[in-house]
Amino acid sequence: MDKQNSFGKCPYFTSQKLLTGKWSLLIMHFLDGKILRFNELEKLLNPISQATLTKQLRLLEGNGLIKRKVYNQIPPRVEYSLSDIGNDFKPVLNSLEAWGNKYIAHIKKNQKTLLNSHV
Repeated sequence: MDKQNSFGKCPYFTSQKLLTGKWSLLIMHFLDGKILRFNELEKLLNPISQATLTKQLRLLEGNGLIKRKVYNQIPPRVEYSLSDIGNDFKPVLNSLEAWGNKYIAHIKKNQKTLLNSHV
């Protein structure tokens, strides 16, 4: 597959490209149904550097997945929320959560099996 021509044509390639970055899914998860300020996101994602969070937020905003609202006040106040297309991602987040919980249960079950086989 030609990577340069796949963005905007292949749904898997496009989705993967939009969600690059270690923190993108977590940021979208934390913004699900909420409006958060930079410092709130930083605390939720601890440990994350300010530079990394700034870069990830700019990327998500540039891709149209989140909105950034700047209030004209001192000190500056900036809030982040999911955009309309970002809100359309909620069922995917819910599916990832459900699958993640199943996988965690799978790990726990297999750890018990492994521990019992060595007793």
